[in-house]
Amino acid sequence: MKYLDRPTTPIEVKDRSIKSLTDAMKETGFQGRKLGEAVDIWASMLEEKDMTIFMGLSGAMVPAGMRKIISFFIKTRMIDCLVSTGANIFHDIHEAMGGKHYKGTHNADDHDLLRNGIDRIYDVFSSEDRLRETDRFIARFAKTLDEKTEYSSREFMYLLGKKISEDSKDSREGNGERNGEGNGERDKDSIVISAYENNVPVFVPALGDSSIGIGLALARREGCNILVNQIKDVDEITRIIEQSEKTGVIYIGGGVPKNFIQQTEIILSILDQDRGGHDYAIQFTTDTPQFGGLSGCTFEEGISWGKISARARKVQVFVDCTIALPVVSHALFEKAKGLKRDAPVRHLPRFDTNLSIED
Repeated sequence: MKYLDRPTTPIEVKDRSIKSLTDAMKETGFQGRKLGEAVDIWASMLEEKDMTIFMGLSGAMVPAGMRKIISFFIKTRMIDCLVSTGANIFHDIHEAMGGKHYKGTHNADDHDLLRNGIDRIYDVFSSEDRLRETDRFIARFAKTLDEKTEYSSREFMYLLGKKISEDSKDSREGNGERNGEGNGERDKDSIVISAYENNVPVFVPALGDSSIGIGLALARREGCNILVNQIKDVDEITRIIEQSEKTGVIYIGGGVPKNFIQQTEIILSILDQDRGGHDYAIQFTTDTPQFGGLSGCTFEEGISWGKISARARKVQVFVDCTIALPVVSHALFEKAKGLKRDAPVRHLPRFDTNLSIED
């Protein structure tokens, strides 16, 4: 019978690589199989020549300790464009400048935390005073920009990454003001620095809905009115899709970053440039579809909108991203070593020195 031609294979406990484990998970069931399939699909994207890979990042991944994994994806060009919530980028900036997040507990007395200036993100703590220093840093940075220029969030993040990268270099060489906790060392291995130094565009389509927006609001109150045009964001990322032969999407959670990437296919279809939807799609999420929210919406539903190709290789893994990301990143790290030496070099999005997308 056609239904009984692929038996599952129980996982054998033995000394093995993570790549070998995720390969074995593909032969099991439930979300374990889906996790193994996600690694396999992502690795396939990396071997495509005319492929642009987009990542949507939501949820409190940076406070939870996932930031160096995202930085790894950027540095190794496992993603070509990042769309993030402002909160993740803000917390990355905080750590890049020497700030910390701390192991806490979800059973804490929150009223006592408030009295002591401690913010809680489930079981992670942070210092409100130190976070406010990062707010003020963003406000000071905004004052260095040209108020007559209309920036996209990508341009803003590029310039902010440049500033933090240069400050980080000065700090390591002992030439800059130390600003951080513990030993005061700035952390170069961050999302914003990696993106700037590897020319990977970062979009933050809901910039105002974050502490970056708070920093810009502080600057505005002090007479500096920097304009970040989020409709320019929509046009810029759509032009990247427009110039891509194939596209793959990887969503960490859902929310605004997911829809911001998805809607590019709708825009192009309205402009009579229908591509048929994204060619590859992976999502790691704890949200489920029956409540109607986008974060849990299936890729099959996305096909009905033309956002995902009916022929796409796709998988959704219903899993805590803080479990999925360490496993998937290590498996991909190992798989990358074994990619064919003659595999085609992927064409990548490029931006000129004026921060405009190249045709």
